[in-house]
Amino acid sequence: MPFVRISLHKELNEKVKNQISLCVHQALMQKFLIPENDYFHIIEELDANQIKYPKEYLGIRHTDRIVFLQIIAGSGRTENQKRELYAEIGKSISATTEISINDIIIILIESDSYYNWSFGMGKIQKLTHIK
Repeated sequence: MPFVRISLHKELNEKVKNQISLCVHQALMQKFLIPENDYFHIIEELDANQIKYPKEYLGIRHTDRIVFLQIIAGSGRTENQKRELYAEIGKSISATTEISINDIIIILIESDSYYNWSFGMGKIQKLTHIK
């Protein structure tokens, strides 16, 4: 049930944008064990003046290819699962696109109940793959 918002510079080509989304989804399937069809992503294309970031933060240099990934997911994953998710996302995106692993910012927000989600029909659905 993760919901992913990918915010990036609109000048990146469509292939790169789609690859970023695919990398995130595959990492979520692998590390958070979500089903393949649990694929809810928004790719938000922004002008350069709409993206604010420091050129360096915590000793990590950033460029104008910076990508912000906001993942809203059910709570319950361990710290290790989260570390592995972040590592897999960074490794996969940087290996398959021109985006540097330094330019991948990940924000995970946890939702503590399936009652906070509706996947249509104006109802709360009980998700069978969530504990």
